[in-house]
Amino acid sequence: MNLTTVVQDGVTLVTVNAMRIDAAVAIRFKDLMREITRDCDGRVVLDLAQVDFIDSSGLGAIVAAMKQLEDGARLELATLRPNVDKVFRLTRMDTVFPIHDGVAAAVVPHA
Repeated sequence: MNLTTVVQDGVTLVTVNAMRIDAAVAIRFKDLMREITRDCDGRVVLDLAQVDFIDSSGLGAIVAAMKQLEDGARLELATLRPNVDKVFRLTRMDTVFPIHDGVAAAVVPHA
């Protein structure tokens, strides 16, 4: 599991550099997200452009990453591919996470 991070316009952008978030990598993903977001107190955008498959363990790991954020921080998602988007909509997680069409739309300052 490989995640890269950049701060852009005050937004912590985390890119998942993998095609899958599944049971095999879910714990590592959650641990990496904890390290990356340890001191974040604003918006964190998870770019899933490369992810083509997510299972229930992967979904649970993303929810866990959201729950371990500091007070005042929030996790948003960007660039969901069709298979991943379908999982979020079928599980109604699209009502829990703000979902952006792309990174550029996600990084635009929010009022």
